[in-house]
Amino acid sequence: MSLLLLASATAMAEWQEYQEGTLRVFVLEIRDDIDPRMNRYVDLALQQATDENADIVIVNMDTYGGAVSDANDIRTRILEYEKPVWVYINNDAASAGALISIACDSIYMVPGANIGAATVVTADGAAAPDKYQSYMRSIMRSTAEETGRDPLIAEGMVDDRVEIEGVTEAGKIVTFTTTEAIKNGYCEKEVASIQDILEKNNIVDYELIEYGLSATERVIAFFLNPAVSSILILVITGGIFFELQTPGVGFPLAAAGVALVMYLVPYYLNGLAESWEIAVFVAGLALIALEVFVIPGFGVAGILGIGAVVGSLIFMMLANDAFDFDFVDSSDIVIAASVVLGGMVGSIILLFVIGYRFTKSNMFKRVALVDTQNSDEGFTSTSYTEDLMGREGTAFTILRPSGRIEIEDQLYDAYTRGEYIEKGDKVVVISQEGTSLKVRSKKE
Repeated sequence: MSLLLLASATAMAEWQEYQEGTLRVFVLEIRDDIDPRMNRYVDLALQQATDENADIVIVNMDTYGGAVSDANDIRTRILEYEKPVWVYINNDAASAGALISIACDSIYMVPGANIGAATVVTADGAAAPDKYQSYMRSIMRSTAEETGRDPLIAEGMVDDRVEIEGVTEAGKIVTFTTTEAIKNGYCEKEVASIQDILEKNNIVDYELIEYGLSATERVIAFFLNPAVSSILILVITGGIFFELQTPGVGFPLAAAGVALVMYLVPYYLNGLAESWEIAVFVAGLALIALEVFVIPGFGVAGILGIGAVVGSLIFMMLANDAFDFDFVDSSDIVIAASVVLGGMVGSIILLFVIGYRFTKSNMFKRVALVDTQNSDEGFTSTSYTEDLMGREGTAFTILRPSGRIEIEDQLYDAYTRGEYIEKGDKVVVISQEGTSLKVRSKKE
């Protein structure tokens, strides 16, 4: 108790310097799950508070908790923040919310609020393995010590084996009501509002600054919407498929590239798309390209590539820790998988249903040659001046079914009747109508 009184006296002495002039009070909200998005939100908010030269930061909190790793990031920022940070618990500060609250210099709670219950649980509500509990106990204790609160009580919010006379008995997790929190040094005062907090600290002359996401951050948040993500995936896959079907058009691939950036950047900035997930996605695209342009048919490379692309896109939407899904809700996994697979199926439908109509449009005619070149208009069906029928040559490239062949040190465009011919195999010209020679393998 003497430690708590000393900390309170020190905080009061430091507070005196803020009593003169108009105080700039910066308010941010933690009223949702603690996850990578909230982690980024708090980081941006504290940066803004610094830019605004705020004298006090007040966290308006009502949360049941969330990811321990993100909560730890937030509590570290609060502990290291140079100006006073107060928390206004407007109903609940459970689990990760309790950790963040304890990191604040002062705690204020509305009547009927609660703080505690910081046992780490998995997505299905079961207690997580002891390695997670041990870590949570440790950071709860160290945070309480840093802010002058009883570390044993903080540990009791995680571990039901902790016994504290007059506070808790074995088998019960510490969860304080407002009155209990005040009694045990985990709340300064019972309040009704943020304005009430300021009045009870004799702060009358103040400017209230409420943090809101910038236009850029709102756009980023918009692209994190699962429905929007599904549309972006549709454009990505549809654009790539359409470009493969009509090579040289260009803008389907460009649209796919823009959609890919719009998909990756928001998830990366919010800590969801990790570097390894992006690397897996790029590797998947490389395997698909290898299958299409280098390796004939459709085999292992293509299957692995598609699996890598689909898997990485799903992982980017989930707050998993390197394949650890203990703290990922099963409904989030279902939503992520539905978004990715739905977008890909939609792109296939788009390709076959709308693609045909697009090839008949005026826009397509501007970028692709669709006119028939008739002989009565001066066009000829061949560009070869010599008779090459029956001539033998060598496949200069792989023919699958098109490529190039070599006849007497001259290269010609060529195609087969559908069969695959290896580079270096002997071929025979069976037709020279058009601008490419039609050939067959000499082995036939």
